[in-house]
Amino acid sequence: METNYSACTSILIGRNATVDGSTIIGRNEDCKAAWPKRFVVHEQQRVANRKFCSKANGFQLALPTVSAKYTATPEWTSQDGLFEEDGINEAGCAMSATESTYANQQVLKFDPLVTDGIGEEAMVTVVLPYIKTAREGVERLGQIVSKYGACETNGILFSDRQEVWYFEIGSGHHWVAQRIPDDCYAVVANQMAIQTIDFSDHQNFAWSAQIVDFVNSHQLNQHKDNFNFRLIFGTQTSQDTSYNTPRVWDGQRQFNPEIIQEPTSQTLPFLRKSSRLLSVYDAQHFLSSHYQGTPYDPLGDGPTNQRHRFRPISLAKTQESHVLHLRPQLPAAVANIHWLLMGVGAQSTYVPFFAGLTDTPRAYQIPVTATYDSESAYWTFKLVGVLVDPHYQQFYPQLVAVQNQLQTQFQNLISETDLKAQAIKPEQLAQLATEASHTAAQQALTAYQSLAARLITAATDLSPLNYQQDLNL
Repeated sequence: METNYSACTSILIGRNATVDGSTIIGRNEDCKAAWPKRFVVHEQQRVANRKFCSKANGFQLALPTVSAKYTATPEWTSQDGLFEEDGINEAGCAMSATESTYANQQVLKFDPLVTDGIGEEAMVTVVLPYIKTAREGVERLGQIVSKYGACETNGILFSDRQEVWYFEIGSGHHWVAQRIPDDCYAVVANQMAIQTIDFSDHQNFAWSAQIVDFVNSHQLNQHKDNFNFRLIFGTQTSQDTSYNTPRVWDGQRQFNPEIIQEPTSQTLPFLRKSSRLLSVYDAQHFLSSHYQGTPYDPLGDGPTNQRHRFRPISLAKTQESHVLHLRPQLPAAVANIHWLLMGVGAQSTYVPFFAGLTDTPRAYQIPVTATYDSESAYWTFKLVGVLVDPHYQQFYPQLVAVQNQLQTQFQNLISETDLKAQAIKPEQLAQLATEASHTAAQQALTAYQSLAARLITAATDLSPLNYQQDLNL
């Protein structure tokens, strides 16, 4: 079986660091350039004696009888597992899994990964439907990893309206989690990120039961004055400085431009306080970033030897990107928004889906093959990117115009939906959420289908077989 894991980029923002008092988590799912995703709603179910059996590695887990309603973005095929990746459940809890990371060999020598332990493929499916808070998500996943082991080292994002947590698996059975302070943000890029653990602070940290004894008994901590999870369990290699740390640097550059740092630094902090309050659009912009305004932009005009020096955040291999936006005050059905972008962040658009929706548009539930399908939302957005790539200078302004137009339409739709939600009965909220979500999806699809038609038409005259004839002949 081909290994299928997400080499992603993540962002987490506490509620006092946002302009609207919301909590925000988001991630790019980066794996393959042509590997479609779908968007679905799982309704609440009551099934006794249910067991999860992974097609990816044989991991098995007995599940509770009742599973909550939740949104998810599974693969186009379940042949090698579900990979549901991200979603919001009916209790107002959000989860994104996973941020692939790497443990050092010294740690893995004493606590190796478990072949049939839990992995990315299973996590959302066996955790999100069974939790009511972010803290419960940490507890449930922690219990699973400790008991059954993990087949991968990963980072997992949890949030509810009050709290944001980041969970990291460091070896076969050991893990830690940290609550993101309300006034802070964190960006993570395929490298273990959590730093000093305060074992006296159970409100803001969680950890596997025997982790201190494990580290001490195997003499893994070279800094006896503190317990730095990143240094003990993670890696600090030359590959990290070209593939991972520059993306963290880029995020911190955007939110703290006043702080001067090097993109190859191995000491970039896990947590930062932004120089301004952040919005959901800041999170989306970060996940769509490719080092704009720096010499490292692959699409820029910097020196040739710099433009492809670092791995950008927005990547051709992005399957989908999501920002899970949990807003205060309004009813959960419309307050919680699953912003979903299919395809490459810099070339696609984030569509707002209200978490209370009962069904997703058909275009988001197909295709059922890996090849191009003109009816598929995934392929509609990917097509525009394919058309823009070879003629970037000519077509990019048209792409940006459509992205900006849609962002305005979406914001207007959200404002209208918020007003309607305050004037209707609770039992009508699901229908409102569904109708508004379908409207947003259709706006995006129509705009991108029209843009693709214009770009195809314009591209017909950009062939290398063109020839400029002398007008005097």
